[in-house]
Amino acid sequence: MQHRAAPTLRPFLPSSLLPLLAALPALAMPQDDPPSSVLARGEQPTETGAAPQESSSRAWSKLATERYAGKQDDIFFLDADTGWYVNGAGKIFKSTDGGASWVEKLHQPGTYFRCITFLDAQHGFAGNIGPGYFPGVSDPKPLYRTADGGESWSAVDSIEGAPVVGLCALEVVREPFINAGVLDSRARLVAVGRVGGPAVFLWSDDLGATWKQRDLGDSAAMAFDVHFHDFKRGFIAAGTDSNVSLSSALILATEDGGQTWKPTYRSTRPFELTWKISFPTRETGYVTVQSYNPDPSASQRFVAKTTDGGKSWSELPLVDDFKVRAFGVGFVDERRGWIGAMPGGFETTDGGASWTRVEMGAAVNKIRIVRRPDGSALGFAIGVEVHRLELPAAGAK
Repeated sequence: MQHRAAPTLRPFLPSSLLPLLAALPALAMPQDDPPSSVLARGEQPTETGAAPQESSSRAWSKLATERYAGKQDDIFFLDADTGWYVNGAGKIFKSTDGGASWVEKLHQPGTYFRCITFLDAQHGFAGNIGPGYFPGVSDPKPLYRTADGGESWSAVDSIEGAPVVGLCALEVVREPFINAGVLDSRARLVAVGRVGGPAVFLWSDDLGATWKQRDLGDSAAMAFDVHFHDFKRGFIAAGTDSNVSLSSALILATEDGGQTWKPTYRSTRPFELTWKISFPTRETGYVTVQSYNPDPSASQRFVAKTTDGGKSWSELPLVDDFKVRAFGVGFVDERRGWIGAMPGGFETTDGGASWTRVEMGAAVNKIRIVRRPDGSALGFAIGVEVHRLELPAAGAK
Protein backbone atom coordinates (compact mmCIF):
# COMPACT_ATOMS: atom_id res chain seq x y z
CA MET A 1 0.00 0.00 0.00
CA GLN A 2 1.35 3.43 -0.95
CA HIS A 3 1.76 5.81 1.98
CA ARG A 4 1.44 9.55 1.66
CA ALA A 5 3.35 11.85 3.95
CA ALA A 6 1.37 12.99 6.94
CA PRO A 7 0.48 16.70 7.07
CA THR A 8 1.95 19.05 9.61
CA LEU A 9 -0.84 19.69 12.09
CA ARG A 10 -1.03 22.66 14.44
CA PRO A 11 -3.89 24.12 16.42
CA PHE A 12 -5.36 27.54 15.88
CA LEU A 13 -4.64 29.97 18.71
CA PRO A 14 -6.93 32.56 20.29
CA SER A 15 -6.40 35.92 18.58
CA SER A 16 -5.76 37.51 21.97
CA LEU A 17 -2.57 35.45 22.32
CA LEU A 18 -1.02 36.01 18.90
CA PRO A 19 0.91 39.23 19.66
CA LEU A 20 2.32 37.68 22.82
CA LEU A 21 3.25 34.39 21.21
CA ALA A 22 4.89 35.81 18.12
CA ALA A 23 8.01 36.58 20.12
CA LEU A 24 8.23 33.23 21.88
CA PRO A 25 10.30 30.17 20.92
CA ALA A 26 8.32 27.31 19.39
CA LEU A 27 8.31 25.11 22.46
CA ALA A 28 6.83 27.86 24.62
CA MET A 29 3.74 28.28 22.45
CA PRO A 30 0.42 26.97 23.76
CA GLN A 31 -0.02 24.12 21.34
CA ASP A 32 -0.21 20.42 21.93
CA ASP A 33 2.02 19.40 19.01
CA PRO A 34 5.81 19.93 19.10
CA PRO A 35 7.59 21.74 16.24
CA SER A 36 7.21 19.79 13.01
CA SER A 37 10.77 20.51 11.89
CA VAL A 38 12.01 18.51 14.87
CA LEU A 39 9.34 15.82 14.85
CA ALA A 40 9.66 15.11 11.14
CA ARG A 41 13.09 13.73 11.91
CA GLY A 42 11.89 11.87 14.99
CA GLU A 43 14.66 13.49 17.03
CA GLN A 44 14.94 15.21 20.38
CA PRO A 45 15.07 19.01 19.92
CA THR A 46 18.63 20.12 20.68
CA GLU A 47 17.57 23.60 21.80
CA THR A 48 15.92 22.15 24.90
CA GLY A 49 19.17 20.99 26.46
CA ALA A 50 20.58 17.55 27.19
CA ALA A 51 18.55 14.50 26.20
CA PRO A 52 16.83 12.72 29.10
CA GLN A 53 19.03 10.23 30.90
CA GLU A 54 17.86 6.64 30.77
CA SER A 55 16.68 5.21 34.06
CA SER A 56 18.27 2.17 35.64
CA SER A 57 15.13 0.07 35.07
CA ARG A 58 14.25 -1.94 31.97
CA ALA A 59 14.36 0.26 28.87
CA TRP A 60 11.60 1.24 26.50
CA SER A 61 12.22 -0.07 22.98
CA LYS A 62 11.22 1.81 19.84
CA LEU A 63 8.83 -0.06 17.54
CA ALA A 64 8.93 0.09 13.75
CA THR A 65 6.12 2.40 12.66
CA GLU A 66 5.41 4.76 9.80
CA ARG A 67 7.15 8.10 10.23
CA TYR A 68 4.82 10.88 11.32
CA ALA A 69 5.56 14.61 11.46
CA GLY A 70 3.89 15.39 14.77
CA LYS A 71 2.52 14.03 18.03
CA GLN A 72 0.39 10.92 17.63
CA ASP A 73 -2.29 10.68 20.25
CA ASP A 74 -3.61 7.24 21.16
CA ILE A 75 -2.83 3.55 21.18
CA PHE A 76 -4.95 0.68 22.51
CA PHE A 77 -4.08 -2.99 23.04
CA LEU A 78 -6.80 -5.53 23.72
CA ASP A 79 -4.20 -8.03 24.91
CA ALA A 80 -0.44 -8.47 24.61
CA ASP A 81 -0.69 -9.20 20.87
CA THR A 82 -3.57 -7.25 19.33
CA GLY A 83 -3.60 -3.48 19.22
CA TRP A 84 -4.33 -0.37 17.20
CA TYR A 85 -3.03 3.18 17.03
CA VAL A 86 -4.33 6.36 15.42
CA ASN A 87 -3.00 9.73 14.33
CA GLY A 88 -3.92 13.11 12.93
CA ALA A 89 -3.37 12.10 9.32
CA GLY A 90 -6.63 10.16 9.44
CA LYS A 91 -4.84 6.83 9.81
CA ILE A 92 -5.56 3.74 11.85
CA PHE A 93 -2.96 0.96 12.15
CA LYS A 94 -3.29 -2.55 13.57
CA SER A 95 -0.79 -5.02 15.05
CA THR A 96 -1.29 -8.70 15.84
CA ASP A 97 2.22 -9.36 17.16
CA GLY A 98 2.54 -7.04 20.13
CA GLY A 99 3.55 -4.03 18.06
CA ALA A 100 6.46 -5.69 16.25
CA SER A 101 4.74 -4.89 12.95
CA TRP A 102 1.82 -2.69 11.90
CA VAL A 103 -0.63 -2.69 9.00
CA GLU A 104 -2.50 0.41 7.87
CA LYS A 105 -6.25 -0.25 8.01
CA LEU A 106 -7.63 3.19 7.22
CA HIS A 107 -6.36 6.38 5.62
CA GLN A 108 -8.98 9.12 5.62
CA PRO A 109 -7.49 12.57 4.92
CA GLY A 110 -9.38 15.39 6.60
CA THR A 111 -10.02 13.31 9.73
CA TYR A 112 -7.87 13.77 12.84
CA PHE A 113 -8.14 10.56 14.86
CA ARG A 114 -7.44 11.53 18.45
CA CYS A 115 -8.52 8.46 20.45
CA ILE A 116 -9.37 4.78 20.08
CA THR A 117 -10.76 1.92 22.18
CA PHE A 118 -12.15 -1.59 21.66
CA LEU A 119 -14.83 -3.60 23.44
CA ASP A 120 -13.50 -6.90 22.07
CA ALA A 121 -11.49 -8.19 19.13
CA GLN A 122 -14.15 -7.09 16.64
CA HIS A 123 -15.92 -4.01 18.01
CA GLY A 124 -14.09 -0.73 18.41
CA PHE A 125 -14.47 3.05 18.25
CA ALA A 126 -12.23 5.93 17.16
CA GLY A 127 -12.77 9.61 17.93
CA ASN A 128 -12.11 12.52 15.57
CA ILE A 129 -11.11 15.93 16.94
CA GLY A 130 -13.27 17.66 14.33
CA PRO A 131 -12.87 20.83 12.27
CA GLY A 132 -12.12 24.33 13.47
CA TYR A 133 -9.00 23.68 15.55
CA PHE A 134 -6.30 22.04 13.44
CA PRO A 135 -5.83 23.25 9.85
CA GLY A 136 -6.64 20.61 7.26
CA VAL A 137 -9.25 18.87 9.41
CA SER A 138 -12.57 18.99 7.57
CA ASP A 139 -14.42 15.89 8.81
CA PRO A 140 -17.39 16.87 11.05
CA LYS A 141 -18.09 13.30 12.20
CA PRO A 142 -16.84 12.96 15.80
CA LEU A 143 -16.99 9.18 16.15
CA TYR A 144 -16.35 6.07 14.05
CA ARG A 145 -16.99 2.38 14.71
CA THR A 146 -15.79 -0.98 13.43
CA ALA A 147 -17.40 -4.42 13.75
CA ASP A 148 -14.66 -6.42 12.04
CA GLY A 149 -11.54 -5.76 14.08
CA GLY A 150 -10.69 -2.52 12.32
CA GLU A 151 -10.79 -3.80 8.76
CA SER A 152 -13.52 -1.26 7.93
CA TRP A 153 -14.85 1.83 9.70
CA SER A 154 -18.10 3.82 9.48
CA ALA A 155 -19.31 7.06 11.07
CA VAL A 156 -21.56 6.87 14.12
CA ASP A 157 -24.79 8.76 13.43
CA SER A 158 -26.69 7.81 16.59
CA ILE A 159 -25.56 10.52 19.03
CA GLU A 160 -28.59 12.19 20.61
CA GLY A 161 -28.79 15.95 20.92
CA ALA A 162 -26.84 18.76 19.30
CA PRO A 163 -23.95 17.97 16.94
CA VAL A 164 -20.78 17.03 18.82
CA VAL A 165 -17.79 18.99 17.50
CA GLY A 166 -15.00 16.57 18.40
CA LEU A 167 -13.56 14.03 20.84
CA CYS A 168 -10.24 13.65 22.66
CA ALA A 169 -10.69 10.48 24.75
CA LEU A 170 -12.60 7.18 24.83
CA GLU A 171 -12.83 4.53 27.55
CA VAL A 172 -14.57 1.21 28.11
CA VAL A 173 -15.88 0.93 31.69
CA ARG A 174 -16.70 -2.56 32.99
CA GLU A 175 -18.83 -3.33 36.02
CA PRO A 176 -19.45 -6.83 37.43
CA PHE A 177 -22.96 -8.24 37.85
CA ILE A 178 -24.63 -11.60 38.47
CA ASN A 179 -25.96 -13.07 35.23
CA ALA A 180 -28.10 -16.21 35.80
CA GLY A 181 -25.96 -17.29 38.74
CA VAL A 182 -22.65 -16.50 36.99
CA LEU A 183 -20.36 -13.54 37.63
CA ASP A 184 -20.37 -11.50 34.43
CA SER A 185 -19.64 -7.89 33.48
CA ARG A 186 -21.46 -5.10 31.73
CA ALA A 187 -19.74 -2.48 29.57
CA ARG A 188 -20.34 1.23 29.29
CA LEU A 189 -18.56 3.41 26.73
CA VAL A 190 -17.62 6.97 27.71
CA ALA A 191 -15.99 9.79 25.75
CA VAL A 192 -15.05 13.46 26.17
CA GLY A 193 -13.90 16.36 24.01
CA ARG A 194 -12.37 18.55 23.08
CA VAL A 195 -9.20 20.66 23.05
CA GLY A 196 -10.19 24.24 22.28
CA GLY A 197 -13.78 23.46 23.33
CA PRO A 198 -16.63 22.96 23.51
CA ALA A 199 -16.57 20.48 26.39
CA VAL A 200 -18.91 17.49 26.19
CA PHE A 201 -19.36 14.08 27.86
CA LEU A 202 -20.78 11.12 25.89
CA TRP A 203 -21.86 7.68 27.04
CA SER A 204 -23.40 4.52 25.63
CA ASP A 205 -25.01 1.65 27.57
CA ASP A 206 -25.82 -0.52 24.54
CA LEU A 207 -22.30 -1.30 23.29
CA GLY A 208 -22.17 1.78 21.13
CA ALA A 209 -25.43 1.33 19.23
CA THR A 210 -26.71 4.67 20.58
CA TRP A 211 -25.06 7.52 22.46
CA LYS A 212 -26.23 10.23 24.83
CA GLN A 213 -24.45 13.44 25.71
CA ARG A 214 -24.13 16.03 28.43
CA ASP A 215 -22.88 19.54 27.72
CA LEU A 216 -20.09 20.36 30.18
CA GLY A 217 -20.12 24.10 29.51
CA ASP A 218 -21.33 24.83 33.03
CA SER A 219 -18.27 23.07 34.49
CA ALA A 220 -15.40 23.33 31.99
CA ALA A 221 -14.46 24.91 28.66
CA MET A 222 -12.26 22.04 27.38
CA ALA A 223 -12.12 18.30 28.18
CA PHE A 224 -9.13 16.10 27.38
CA ASP A 225 -9.39 12.74 29.15
CA VAL A 226 -11.90 10.61 31.07
CA HIS A 227 -11.68 7.73 33.53
CA PHE A 228 -14.43 5.90 35.43
CA HIS A 229 -13.96 3.45 38.31
CA ASP A 230 -17.44 2.05 37.66
CA PHE A 231 -20.69 3.20 36.08
CA LYS A 232 -21.18 5.90 38.74
CA ARG A 233 -17.82 7.36 39.77
CA GLY A 234 -15.59 9.07 37.22
CA PHE A 235 -13.21 11.92 36.44
CA ILE A 236 -12.48 14.29 33.58
CA ALA A 237 -9.21 16.14 32.89
CA ALA A 238 -10.17 19.63 31.75
CA GLY A 239 -9.41 23.33 31.43
CA THR A 240 -11.45 26.22 32.79
CA ASP A 241 -11.25 28.49 29.73
CA SER A 242 -10.83 27.93 25.99
CA ASN A 243 -8.38 30.86 26.02
CA VAL A 244 -5.34 29.14 27.50
CA SER A 245 -3.99 32.40 28.94
CA LEU A 246 -7.05 32.44 31.23
CA SER A 247 -7.26 28.69 31.89
CA SER A 248 -6.52 26.87 35.12
CA ALA A 249 -5.93 23.12 35.26
CA LEU A 250 -9.13 21.37 36.31
CA ILE A 251 -10.28 17.91 37.38
CA LEU A 252 -14.02 17.23 37.45
CA ALA A 253 -15.62 14.37 39.39
CA THR A 254 -19.01 12.67 39.19
CA GLU A 255 -20.75 10.19 41.47
CA ASP A 256 -23.91 9.75 39.40
CA GLY A 257 -22.61 8.43 36.10
CA GLY A 258 -21.91 11.83 34.59
CA GLN A 259 -25.23 13.55 35.13
CA THR A 260 -23.58 16.12 37.42
CA TRP A 261 -19.94 17.14 37.70
CA LYS A 262 -18.07 19.15 40.32
CA PRO A 263 -14.47 20.41 40.50
CA THR A 264 -12.25 18.35 42.76
CA TYR A 265 -8.95 20.04 41.77
CA ARG A 266 -8.21 23.44 40.25
CA SER A 267 -4.76 24.96 39.90
CA THR A 268 -4.13 28.53 41.03
CA ARG A 269 -2.01 29.47 38.00
CA PRO A 270 -3.03 30.68 34.52
CA PHE A 271 -1.96 29.04 31.25
CA GLU A 272 -2.66 25.54 32.63
CA LEU A 273 -4.66 22.43 31.71
CA THR A 274 -4.89 18.90 33.02
CA TRP A 275 -4.18 16.41 30.24
CA LYS A 276 -4.18 12.66 30.97
CA ILE A 277 -5.35 10.44 33.84
CA SER A 278 -3.99 7.21 35.34
CA PHE A 279 -5.52 5.33 38.28
CA PRO A 280 -3.44 2.23 39.11
CA THR A 281 -5.91 1.57 41.98
CA ARG A 282 -9.29 3.00 42.92
CA GLU A 283 -7.66 5.09 45.65
CA THR A 284 -4.46 6.26 43.98
CA GLY A 285 -4.48 8.33 40.81
CA TYR A 286 -2.25 10.70 38.85
CA VAL A 287 -3.06 13.47 36.35
CA THR A 288 -0.60 15.45 34.24
CA VAL A 289 -0.72 19.23 34.58
CA GLN A 290 0.36 21.18 31.50
CA SER A 291 1.77 24.70 31.61
CA TYR A 292 1.84 27.02 28.60
CA ASN A 293 2.97 30.07 30.56
CA PRO A 294 5.36 32.10 28.34
CA ASP A 295 7.18 33.52 31.38
CA PRO A 296 10.50 31.61 31.71
CA SER A 297 10.42 32.11 35.47
CA ALA A 298 7.26 29.95 35.60
CA SER A 299 9.37 26.83 35.13
CA GLN A 300 8.12 24.44 37.82
CA ARG A 301 6.09 21.54 36.41
CA PHE A 302 3.61 19.56 38.49
CA VAL A 303 1.68 16.29 38.61
CA ALA A 304 -1.62 16.03 40.48
CA LYS A 305 -2.00 13.01 42.79
CA THR A 306 -4.82 11.59 44.89
CA THR A 307 -4.65 8.88 47.54
CA ASP A 308 -8.32 8.98 48.56
CA GLY A 309 -10.04 8.02 45.33
CA GLY A 310 -10.11 11.52 43.87
CA LYS A 311 -11.80 13.31 46.77
CA SER A 312 -8.73 15.52 47.19
CA TRP A 313 -5.59 16.14 45.14
CA SER A 314 -2.08 17.36 45.90
CA GLU A 315 0.52 18.77 43.54
CA LEU A 316 3.80 16.87 43.23
CA PRO A 317 6.80 18.62 41.65
CA LEU A 318 7.82 16.90 38.42
CA VAL A 319 10.77 19.03 37.28
CA ASP A 320 11.89 22.65 37.35
CA ASP A 321 12.44 23.15 33.63
CA PHE A 322 10.67 25.74 31.49
CA LYS A 323 11.16 23.65 28.34
CA VAL A 324 9.23 20.62 29.66
CA ARG A 325 5.58 20.05 28.75
CA ALA A 326 3.89 16.95 30.20
CA PHE A 327 1.42 14.88 28.17
CA GLY A 328 0.63 11.23 28.90
CA VAL A 329 0.75 9.36 32.22
CA GLY A 330 0.65 5.65 33.04
CA PHE A 331 1.22 3.75 36.29
CA VAL A 332 1.64 -0.01 36.66
CA ASP A 333 1.01 0.19 40.42
CA GLU A 334 0.75 2.86 43.12
CA ARG A 335 4.47 3.60 43.08
CA ARG A 336 5.86 2.97 39.61
CA GLY A 337 4.82 5.02 36.62
CA TRP A 338 5.82 7.20 33.69
CA ILE A 339 5.03 10.60 32.27
CA GLY A 340 5.44 11.39 28.59
CA ALA A 341 6.66 14.90 27.82
CA MET A 342 8.57 17.19 25.55
CA PRO A 343 11.46 16.77 25.12
CA GLY A 344 11.43 13.32 26.81
CA GLY A 345 9.81 11.25 29.52
CA PHE A 346 10.06 10.71 33.26
CA GLU A 347 9.82 7.67 35.56
CA THR A 348 9.07 7.31 39.26
CA THR A 349 9.38 4.29 41.52
CA ASP A 350 8.27 6.00 44.73
CA GLY A 351 4.80 7.26 43.91
CA GLY A 352 5.93 10.56 42.41
CA ALA A 353 8.14 11.68 45.29
CA SER A 354 11.05 11.76 42.84
CA TRP A 355 11.39 11.49 39.07
CA THR A 356 14.13 10.30 36.72
CA ARG A 357 14.41 11.29 33.08
CA VAL A 358 13.90 8.29 30.82
CA GLU A 359 14.14 7.73 27.08
CA MET A 360 10.69 6.69 25.89
CA GLY A 361 10.28 8.96 22.86
CA ALA A 362 9.28 12.58 22.44
CA ALA A 363 5.82 13.96 23.21
CA VAL A 364 4.32 10.69 24.48
CA ASN A 365 0.60 11.48 24.65
CA LYS A 366 -0.79 8.13 25.84
CA ILE A 367 0.65 5.32 27.94
CA ARG A 368 -1.23 2.02 28.14
CA ILE A 369 -0.45 -0.87 30.50
CA VAL A 370 -1.54 -4.32 29.27
CA ARG A 371 -1.42 -7.15 31.79
CA ARG A 372 -0.75 -10.79 30.93
CA PRO A 373 -2.35 -13.74 32.79
CA ASP A 374 1.03 -14.67 34.33
CA GLY A 375 1.27 -11.32 36.13
CA SER A 376 3.73 -9.73 33.74
CA ALA A 377 2.73 -6.72 31.67
CA LEU A 378 3.55 -4.61 28.66
CA GLY A 379 3.69 -0.85 28.50
CA PHE A 380 2.92 0.96 25.24
CA ALA A 381 3.70 4.65 24.73
CA ILE A 382 2.72 6.70 21.68
CA GLY A 383 3.96 10.15 20.70
CA VAL A 384 6.20 11.01 17.80
CA GLU A 385 6.98 7.27 17.77
CA VAL A 386 5.66 4.15 19.45
CA HIS A 387 7.62 2.47 22.25
CA ARG A 388 7.10 -0.73 24.25
CA LEU A 389 8.31 -1.78 27.70
CA GLU A 390 8.46 -5.33 29.14
CA LEU A 391 7.33 -5.43 32.76
CA PRO A 392 8.04 -8.71 34.57
CA ALA A 393 5.68 -10.15 37.14
CA ALA A 394 6.23 -9.07 40.73
CA GLY A 395 9.19 -10.99 42.17
CA ALA A 396 10.49 -12.07 38.78
CA LYS A 397 14.07 -11.29 37.84
